Amino acid sequence: MKTLHKTLLALAAGSLMTVGAQAAVYNAAQPYIGAKIGQYDLDGAKDDATSYGIYGGAKFTPNFGMEAEYMTTSDEDYNTAYEYSADVYGLYGTYDYTFPGSQMYAKGRLGVAKNKVEFDTVGSAGDFNKSKTSVAGGLGLGLNLAPNAAVELAYDWYPEVKVGNDKKDANGITLGANFKF
Repeated sequence: MKTLHKTLLALAAGSLMTVGAQAAVYNAAQPYIGAKIGQYDLDGAKDDATSYGIYGGAKFTPNFGMEAEYMTTSDEDYNTAYEYSADVYGLYGTYDYTFPGSQMYAKGRLGVAKNKVEFDTVGSAGDFNKSKTSVAGGLGLGLNLAPNAAVELAYDWYPEVKVGNDKKDANGITLGANFKF
């Protein structure tokens, strides 16, 4: 019996060491930072705005990570009386799927964002802003150009804002590049 106990203890200890070693490999977060440019579309707006921003995050496993972003837009015509611009602050969980045998990957993200839209009156006073913090996310395709650099094309949706009695959806398409450390 003593030999059986010693054998079981040795197997258990060896298994625990192996699990710890595997966890150490996957727990090393890979941080990254990037910049993006694109188009921001607010429902009912006369013109789409040019968006640009920065983002950063870390991948905690080969597939899962976290990402934060700040995006702003140019001033564009909402209608003949108002111009608008937007700021988006977001925190997302991400999932990447690398296509086998290629450097391409699909990326999904889901989280919480604050979408703040400012409306400026053309030629007189009466400026106002609307904002909402809610669920936001996106889908995209990426290409690893090198082990530490990638480009991504993404479609993102942001929290809707209420203008008058109407809820206005907001979304965008962006092209970004990131650098991994």
